[in-house]
Amino acid sequence: MLDHIGITVADFDRSLAFYDKVLGAIGYRRMMTFIPGEYPGPNKVAGYGREQPQFWIGENSMSFWDHRHAPAKSPIHVAFKAEGPEQIQAFYEAALAAGGQDYGAPGPRPQYHPGYYGAFILDPDGNNIEAVCHNARG
Repeated sequence: MLDHIGITVADFDRSLAFYDKVLGAIGYRRMMTFIPGEYPGPNKVAGYGREQPQFWIGENSMSFWDHRHAPAKSPIHVAFKAEGPEQIQAFYEAALAAGGQDYGAPGPRPQYHPGYYGAFILDPDGNNIEAVCHNARG
């Protein structure tokens, strides 16, 4: 359904370091980084993905193009697809080591559906980020 999503971050460099480590643990990488003057927008932005950027962070503004029209900041929830429990554990450990805050340790969540396995972290801006797989056995 979604092609890509972007979130606002308060400290771009801190968030780059956080997301480079955390998303790297589950097979995503930073694919693009732009600073003002390299593209039409007024803010620093970076895109992460496996084959194409699908998750973007941007300084100061959810609207990378015109900060005057940005909505009020409020934390969001984003779930990243992982290959299995081992990647989810790696995501969780990398996030804690990078300054994230525990919001739900790795484990099954049968209340969602059989096979749901995830971990939840609050990023440096208070966003609820998750690594999840839907086919965990056990």
